[in-house]
Amino acid sequence: MSGRVELPGFLYGYYERRLLKDLPRDRIPRHIGVMVDGNRRWAKQFNAPTAQGHQAGADKIHEFLGWCQELGVKVVTLYMLSTDNMNRSSEELDLLMGIIANTLDRLDEDANISVHAMGAPELLPDYLAERLNKLTARTPVREKIHVNVAVGYGGRREIVDAVRELLHDAVAKGMDISKLADDLCVDDISRYLYTRGQPDPDLVIRTSGEQRLSGFLMWQSAYSEFYFCEALWPAFRKVDFLRALRDYAGRQRRFGT
Repeated sequence: MSGRVELPGFLYGYYERRLLKDLPRDRIPRHIGVMVDGNRRWAKQFNAPTAQGHQAGADKIHEFLGWCQELGVKVVTLYMLSTDNMNRSSEELDLLMGIIANTLDRLDEDANISVHAMGAPELLPDYLAERLNKLTARTPVREKIHVNVAVGYGGRREIVDAVRELLHDAVAKGMDISKLADDLCVDDISRYLYTRGQPDPDLVIRTSGEQRLSGFLMWQSAYSEFYFCEALWPAFRKVDFLRALRDYAGRQRRFGT
């Protein structure tokens, strides 16, 4: 669990530079998953509308991606809207969908970013699903970072979708399903996940102090390192990010033990 230290501006700047200087660049995670949690609680702290919290969280996403590009992180997966979140009030969902759409437009303006959509587009308004499709099809001018946008996403659903697609392909190829079941291996499932062809996340960060996976990258995070930060997502600072990277760099990763 990460604590927060509030410092005067000049000390904060010094501390940030010190963390950055001491961070071993050969230990930067290649793929980081982020659970952007705490927008509503952040708004409540300031007696602000929920939409203001979601907007502050969206603004933080762009700031965060800038930090990742600066440090050489190659892949980021953002957990922006889960299938469970679809149960919120229609008023909040409408506002949130609009903010997500504007966030996608801002990503579209960055020539260094490629985007991949993860989730169930049929759960989303047509305009949002269309923007996701358009953004996913776009080729960046010069890719510095690849961003997976998990919107209408559920980890269990992803695994079910992967198995369903695998079985449909097997039937289309005239394969014997019984033999497929006997020969099935981990890689067979991985090839049909939303993140197919991408490295699994090295580090998963969750803000807001919660310590649970909430269905995020359930398959892919089997050997990921986890970092839980007390800061609510809109209040997540670069120094919090650098602490997470420092913590990751100091760990001895173990795969399967």
